[in-house]
Amino acid sequence: MCHDDTSRPPAPPHVGAIGPGQRLTLTASDGNNLMAYAVKPETPTSRAVVILPDVRGLHAYYCDLADRFAEAGFAAVAIDYFGRTAETDDRAEPFEFWPHVEQTTPQGVAADTQAAVDYLRALDGGAIRDVFTVGFCFGGGNSWRQAADTAGLAGCIGFYGRVDGALGVHEQITAPLLCLLAGEDKNIRPEQFDPLLTSLAARGIDARRFVYEGAPHSFFDRSFAEHEQACSDAWGRIIEFTDAHARA
Repeated sequence: MCHDDTSRPPAPPHVGAIGPGQRLTLTASDGNNLMAYAVKPETPTSRAVVILPDVRGLHAYYCDLADRFAEAGFAAVAIDYFGRTAETDDRAEPFEFWPHVEQTTPQGVAADTQAAVDYLRALDGGAIRDVFTVGFCFGGGNSWRQAADTAGLAGCIGFYGRVDGALGVHEQITAPLLCLLAGEDKNIRPEQFDPLLTSLAARGIDARRFVYEGAPHSFFDRSFAEHEQACSDAWGRIIEFTDAHARA
């Protein structure tokens, strides 16, 4: 598990007013009904993010993270992975997530991501032009993979995720990537990303890797005061990346 029930995301560099968040049920193309949480800034925007959580699915950290992205000027939808298998919507810490993680498929994650993209593109008469994904841990790897699996994305951002899924479809990747990695992560090492980055660079696709030396897995948490600088820099990288790849 990446973030526990006490974890909360750090604030973005500039905080704007947001509208009320709402719990939703979205329907994917395969008929899956998935939990989601949606929120948008009070000021109209053309940018949006689909948030892909860690292995525990849609818990409180990711609803708060959606609020943070709305404060940063993005319409945001955070999704759950387990509508096909879980009998409850409760993702608090006692939730036994591994049996459900093991039943997820790339096709299912892509279908759920597309449902969130469709929701965002329908907002405010089609005002959203640029949709990014952002994911953490299990969601980080899934976010990068959406650069191949979900058409029309402006970019795919991931924190401390595994590279295997994206590397397996590297020839189909069309969207730019931002990879934010923890230097003290024992299982996910920066050099594992070399083949993917080399492949994308050869095809002229922007793929950026930043390593936060001394930071552990799950460092993007406001309770980690010692990693405040890394959190601030990560937000800056996200804003810079989305500025570079948004059409407006």
